[in-house]
Amino acid sequence: MNTLSIAIHGGAGTLVKGMMTPELELKYKQALKVALEAGYTILETGGTAVNAVEEAVMVLENSPLFNAGKGSVFTAEETHEMDACIMDGKSLNAGAVSLISGIKNPISLAKDVMEKSEHVFLAGEGAMRFAKELGYKLEDSNYFYDEFRHKQWLEIKDTDSFQLDHAKKKDSKFGTVGAVACDVNGNIAAATSTGGMTNKKWGRVGDSPMVGAGNYANNKTCAISCTGSGEFFIRGVVAYDVACLIEHKNMSLQDAAHEVINKRILEIGGDGGLIAVDAKGNIAMPFNTEGMYRGQKTSLGVNEISIYK
Repeated sequence: MNTLSIAIHGGAGTLVKGMMTPELELKYKQALKVALEAGYTILETGGTAVNAVEEAVMVLENSPLFNAGKGSVFTAEETHEMDACIMDGKSLNAGAVSLISGIKNPISLAKDVMEKSEHVFLAGEGAMRFAKELGYKLEDSNYFYDEFRHKQWLEIKDTDSFQLDHAKKKDSKFGTVGAVACDVNGNIAAATSTGGMTNKKWGRVGDSPMVGAGNYANNKTCAISCTGSGEFFIRGVVAYDVACLIEHKNMSLQDAAHEVINKRILEIGGDGGLIAVDAKGNIAMPFNTEGMYRGQKTSLGVNEISIYK
């Protein structure tokens, strides 16, 4: 039997230790644990990596603690625009959505794009029409309203500033969510979901829904979900870069992930982290920020939730 593995993240960059109360830390760890267990249960019962990563990400989207789904940040127009991507390492099939609103679980819509359309990436009004045709219920804006997120936005509204969830200049740090998994058949998958950046304008899209930038899966190499300064992760094609180092330089998962996060992305000014798994069930979770909300569980007995280094 193959090693069952799942890793999840809730964003890189964390609340500065002084800002993080023991109660809040416990809440984060509990939310991560629930998501990790939900995904792992699917693997344990013979489910696919694709279903496991979708399930784990849905749990995180349903929590107001993370910048995805329910906890999504506010745009310059005081709305929510969410992005998500899912990829199957066995077939290289992928589905992504961007600039959607009112959808409780963007990752499920991304999976429907992969499985129920001929396309890979749907955005904006078209993605919303697709959701309506599939009978998705639209939540009203109250569902996505979070007081802390709203305050975050009020501080910079009507300015040209935008706020990355984990940017150094703020103590209020949250992030994109993601999951990667390896199932009983040695197939791997990756899923990523985000609310983007606070006060974003002009239909800004980050790396999260982009295949190869913020999300990627290929059985031959690895499955990756990224979190960090999206503009830099797009320029560095980060998720695919890790896979390339494995494929063309014969690097291990650990070495390739380390090279990209602790060297290449820093060289172009980016910060953040990623979670990765390969078809043997190995996991890597490098980050170059002070922390990354993360968890991992395998059939070899690994089971941990961490925030700081």
